[in-house]
Amino acid sequence: MQDEIFSIMARNGRARYGILRLPHGEVETPVFMPVATKGTVKTVPGWELEKLGVSMIISNSLHLYFRPGLDVIGKHGGIHNFMGFKRPIFTDSGGFQILKEHFLIGVRENGIYFRSPSDGVKVLLTPGMSAEIQDSIGSDIAMALDYCIPYGKSKRSVEKAVELTTRWAREFREKRRGIAFGIVQGGVYPELREKSASQITSIDFEGFAVGGLSIGEPRSLMYEILEMSLPLLPDGKPRYFMGLGSPLDVLRGVMLGIDIFDSVFPTRNARHGIAFTSEGPLDIRKSRYRDQMIPLDDGCDCPACRNYTRAYLHHLMKENELLGLYLLTVHNIRFMMRFMERIRESIKRNTLDDLYNETMEIFSRKNV
Repeated sequence: MQDEIFSIMARNGRARYGILRLPHGEVETPVFMPVATKGTVKTVPGWELEKLGVSMIISNSLHLYFRPGLDVIGKHGGIHNFMGFKRPIFTDSGGFQILKEHFLIGVRENGIYFRSPSDGVKVLLTPGMSAEIQDSIGSDIAMALDYCIPYGKSKRSVEKAVELTTRWAREFREKRRGIAFGIVQGGVYPELREKSASQITSIDFEGFAVGGLSIGEPRSLMYEILEMSLPLLPDGKPRYFMGLGSPLDVLRGVMLGIDIFDSVFPTRNARHGIAFTSEGPLDIRKSRYRDQMIPLDDGCDCPACRNYTRAYLHHLMKENELLGLYLLTVHNIRFMMRFMERIRESIKRNTLDDLYNETMEIFSRKNV
């Protein structure tokens, strides 16, 4: 067990403002992590992420194990030097890749058989092996290997996934040398969520994640299960929702008591021409922006907004220029960082309801 890594400094209802103390620095929460699955947030170098205000990112240890391999990362002295990002880094175990048919071969009692997407080699990922991989990579926080079962499976199948998740979590915790988070599963079955939470929180993890949601279930059901799950987690430890990334969803999660988020939502939307702005989501590919001589968002200080017009960004995206992908990506990342700053400030000032009403009005609109 590490020293206590999390302190709650202020509350607004169920929302919490806190400080995470990690080997590569302190992180204010609630925090949003851009996703660097293969050791990169697509189109954006690590040093620039820090300039954009990114305090923490998440990579996938299974992808990195397959390529470039632990030997290459080791020659760099770990993941931080490898990708040029000096702030804290999460790593996921790779259990989520169960949902990717081209990865998965099958689930066994002692782990998961995966196929390498690079060379087709078959690998049995056990909890102990996952812990060793993440230790070798050098991440600040490692996620325990879990069984993330697809939405729509039978209750019996979900029950089996809960059983394996608990067994694997215990083995993972025994092997992991650094900070580790356990993952609560249970699908959309409240009684299985309660069972999983009881078992996982009995293990000596530094934090806990709500997994197995936002994978295809109705949004209303996701929130229903999330709301009943959070009180089952220790109040004094950080809470992580895996895979939630729209501004409105993140704010709703914060108001229910989530501290940490990650998603490809902002960066993937950027690559499809969607920019987050104070007016709502904006599709820069639309013809109305062809000759607009104003920034994407007047209040934004990102490189795209400081230096270019909507007309130029429209041109780049219509021509499929790589610069357009980069500029919209850094804009959306900076938007999310500024948005999280506003959330944290609103918690401290006890004005989160006002921010929610504003965000609901803006992000309930269709792309403008």
